[in-house]
Amino acid sequence: MGLANYIETAMKSILKNPILEVLYDIKITKILKQSNFVKRDVGYPPIQIILHFLYMLVMNKRQSTFIKKSNSAFGKDAYYRFVKESRYNWRKFLILSTTELLQKIKPLHKNGEHRLLIIDDTVEAKRGKYIEGSCKYIWSNKEHRSINALNIVSLNYADSHSTFQLDFSIKMNNSQRKTTSEFITKLHHRSNAYHRKSEIIKGKNILAIEMLERALDSGVDADYLLVDSWYAKPNFIEQSNKLGMPVIARLPNNKLIWNFKCKHKTMNAIYLSLKNSRHKHSGNHGKISYKYFDVIVEHAVLGEVKLVFLHTGKDLLVFISTDITIAGKEILLTYKKRWNIEQGYKDLRNLFGLGKEENRIYEALIAKITLSMFTYNIVSYINRINHEPQTLGELFRDLECELETLAISMQLFIQILTKISEIQNVVKDNKDLLNIIAVLSAYTQKELGFMCES
Repeated sequence: MGLANYIETAMKSILKNPILEVLYDIKITKILKQSNFVKRDVGYPPIQIILHFLYMLVMNKRQSTFIKKSNSAFGKDAYYRFVKESRYNWRKFLILSTTELLQKIKPLHKNGEHRLLIIDDTVEAKRGKYIEGSCKYIWSNKEHRSINALNIVSLNYADSHSTFQLDFSIKMNNSQRKTTSEFITKLHHRSNAYHRKSEIIKGKNILAIEMLERALDSGVDADYLLVDSWYAKPNFIEQSNKLGMPVIARLPNNKLIWNFKCKHKTMNAIYLSLKNSRHKHSGNHGKISYKYFDVIVEHAVLGEVKLVFLHTGKDLLVFISTDITIAGKEILLTYKKRWNIEQGYKDLRNLFGLGKEENRIYEALIAKITLSMFTYNIVSYINRINHEPQTLGELFRDLECELETLAISMQLFIQILTKISEIQNVVKDNKDLLNIIAVLSAYTQKELGFMCES
């Protein structure tokens, strides 16, 4: 074993970089190869650039700041070329890495805990003009008005303890959108970017079903699919059932969409016919009191389904489950977990750079959003395997501090060795000292990905 190997082995056993440990555990090199992240004749290895992006996000630094402050940062063109590369399969990279993380936490599941897939979408405001993928007149619930924004449809995994990002698509409306042919004109028809851009004309329900298919084909295990009222349409639910995924959803009160085969065909009619005869269960959600009951009815497309009618005094909410064996209370408690995704979006924005992408090009936006979600998943996994789980915000700050401490410690250690090497007698007696310093410097850059400012 050479000097470099001795040093690398020794430092791996002492220095603990939590980010790298996770990447080694999920066999990140194999995942990158499967996703077409292959090093070309020129440039840096993809894994090294991805590490840099991970550290940028965890240490909450913009790309420009990272390049300016980090001694080992690449030139800005290296990062721009990387995120604009049309051959990389970012979708496969995210799904494969997340699937590996989910396999790692599988032994931690307890009996009776539901594993859930959740379809949802979020709106990310984009103030700049000519940002590919953004559209005008997208309604923002946050701003209560139509804005220029990206509409991101996502597939997420959640259980009682963790949330992970599995897949996403950018949905464009018809407002000043280029035709598909214009949008993909400069791309090779076999490139991954071409296939990604070709999604712009698809509806959200189609995108959602395609994401569900990919996740299940990748080996993701789940008990239920949760969707809100926008996706809760008979055809969509039927397609999910055919894929082997029971659905729990909140229903829109739409007579045209939801028409049942029983005596009372509409949801209002079913409720009015049963509200006085059914035993009602009661509960509280914060300051809101509610009563609910459930009933099994038959639908022309879905067959037997279970409906849960929840009345708050002002509003009547209706939930559906294609699994009729589950209790009404369990349906409500399970659907409630859909709101985990809202916290996930909040963390992605506040901690992992979602919505702060400094690019106008579609391929770069896809890359940056994927890297934000990938970093989120890494941190979520670290939190899950800890014996005392924290909020992601708390863990985020701990990781930031830990990485900076590692980098500064190694930087100081190398500086000490360099000073020692300047003493003539020491160098004369220890001919390998300068070599050791060089190896340590190279290894530190490789393992930490950067040398942060002191």
